[in-house]
Amino acid sequence: MARIARPRTRPAAPRPGPAAPRAKPAAPVAARVTTPAQRRAGRRAWFWLRLLVLVSVWGSLAVAAVLLLLVWDLPRTDLALSQTRRAGVTLEAANGAVIATSGDVHGEIVRLPALPAHLPAALLAIEDRRFRQHWGLDPIGIARAAWVNWSGGQISQGGSTLTQQLAKNLFLTPERSFRRKAQEAVMAFWLEWHFSKDELLEIYLNRVYLGAGAFGVDAAARLYFGIPATRLNLWQSAVLMGLPKAPSRLNPRTAPEAAAGRAAEVLGAMVETGFITQSQATLAAESIRITPRPSRDSGWFADWVLDDLGTRFPGNADLVLRTSLDLRIQAVVEARLEALLAGPGARAGVGQGAVVVMQAETGQVRAMAGGRDYRRSQFNRATQARRQPGSAFKPFVFLTALEAGMAPGDSVADGPVNLGGWRPGNGAWRSQGQITLEEALTHSVNTAAVRVLARGGGARAANDTAQRFGLPGPFPRDATLALGTGEVTLLDLVAAYAPFANGGLLPEARGVVSARADGQPVPAGRPTLLRVTTPDHAAAMRRMLESVVTRGSGRAAQPPGGRQVAGKTGTTQDFRDAWFVGFTAAPPGHGGGTLVAGIWLGNDDATPMADVRGGTLPARLFRDILESLAQPAPGAASLSR
Repeated sequence: MARIARPRTRPAAPRPGPAAPRAKPAAPVAARVTTPAQRRAGRRAWFWLRLLVLVSVWGSLAVAAVLLLLVWDLPRTDLALSQTRRAGVTLEAANGAVIATSGDVHGEIVRLPALPAHLPAALLAIEDRRFRQHWGLDPIGIARAAWVNWSGGQISQGGSTLTQQLAKNLFLTPERSFRRKAQEAVMAFWLEWHFSKDELLEIYLNRVYLGAGAFGVDAAARLYFGIPATRLNLWQSAVLMGLPKAPSRLNPRTAPEAAAGRAAEVLGAMVETGFITQSQATLAAESIRITPRPSRDSGWFADWVLDDLGTRFPGNADLVLRTSLDLRIQAVVEARLEALLAGPGARAGVGQGAVVVMQAETGQVRAMAGGRDYRRSQFNRATQARRQPGSAFKPFVFLTALEAGMAPGDSVADGPVNLGGWRPGNGAWRSQGQITLEEALTHSVNTAAVRVLARGGGARAANDTAQRFGLPGPFPRDATLALGTGEVTLLDLVAAYAPFANGGLLPEARGVVSARADGQPVPAGRPTLLRVTTPDHAAAMRRMLESVVTRGSGRAAQPPGGRQVAGKTGTTQDFRDAWFVGFTAAPPGHGGGTLVAGIWLGNDDATPMADVRGGTLPARLFRDILESLAQPAPGAASLSR
């Protein structure tokens, strides 16, 4: 079937209406053209951007390298805050006053609330007034110090904060370098980050070095003033807080005037901060009483006590040792010895001397001067020098004769002696033919002493007696021993005379009475007494030695008032050594019992003196010491009073 074709239709034409606006043809886009100046500016910007990136990267690496260099050898903070230290030893006199320290001496750990408020206030006023405002470093303080130093033409102020000082004390060495200062700043930031201001202040007060081996305010308060830090008054706090600037130069014990001057500066700084008023500062400054310790040269005694401390007190504990030293006797000994050496001793060519004072019943050493000035010579002539005792050895020769059966009233010839060409002289003594043993010892007759030696068993027997009395020698084994040609130390000789005073018992010389280790009592050893002769023989020797002082060669040792004194003189050949060893009852207030005192005068190089014999300057010094001790004690003998 054929398809029927349909007619094609056209779309209807739109109705006529308003004509649409004809679109304008787009304007052609103009090509952007950069000028040479713009291109150069772009290159410069790109260059600086790359440079900034490079500088930032390499600068960060450099800063990291510097920090690494600063901190790689810093100590571990946990170890530094709990650092180990040398065990401390504190020596106290018989009355409790501190006379010497060794090692690192620490007191009790004190907490800030327990301390008097003026103590930390004094520290902040003089060391770091902006402590509670800065963050470890103080730019304002650094700028102020720089200006003061520049305008003054010298370095008079430092810009270190208290935190920096603490960082240096805890972690670093005293080295002066830019690297050490940078490390100090790093550690200061670390401390400020980890601790509060009060904690930092507390650590500082417990760790700061305040001279004489004392670390922390409690140790220093006990050392300088004899009290704990919790009891410090205003001027004492000012003294202590002035010490960190120069602990040695401002030490109250060695430089009381300098310490007082520095304390006045601290009080003035406290006025400026408003913590105290000017009137309070003036009153405190007028109240400063830093009395020099009575004994300046007890260093010989301290060295002697500390000499074998490790064997007597093994371990690593902090020790506090109460010693037998009597500060009053020590001060008198030092003063009288110096007066004699500076006066009649200088005119007679005497350069040195030594004195030991011991309690006969216990062996406790009450005073010891090992020379003229400990600061110039630490050699202890009382314990280390071995010299010939001369006639001071004769009591052991005569005791040997008594023990062999002789009596003080027995006769002995005093005429000349010739032993193989050796002819001892008698000085000014005129021979009487026969004299008693007591007369022979009283007037120190040499020829009679030689005969007494022979009748007592000879040099061997006298040697045995001397060694029994603690005199190890060496001694000769011939008749010259009767004239004291062996060698002794002053300390040994003083101890050997003690049995004549106490009934025949030889004490061990000792300086420690009691001990505490880390605050707990520990045994300090009991007095050792060894019987070396009978009470009867000791009493006989005592009577003979009393006769030496009352009417013999030791008359110059007799103090006024008829006080009973016993002793013996000694002089060696060419007046190279002069001795006096004597004993008497202890003056009131000095422990009771009997005091034995030994004196040696001479020169270190054995240069002869000008006619100085045991019965002259040494006997006079013995008497001067007794007279001084018999006088009333001065009112203040403590550094804190």
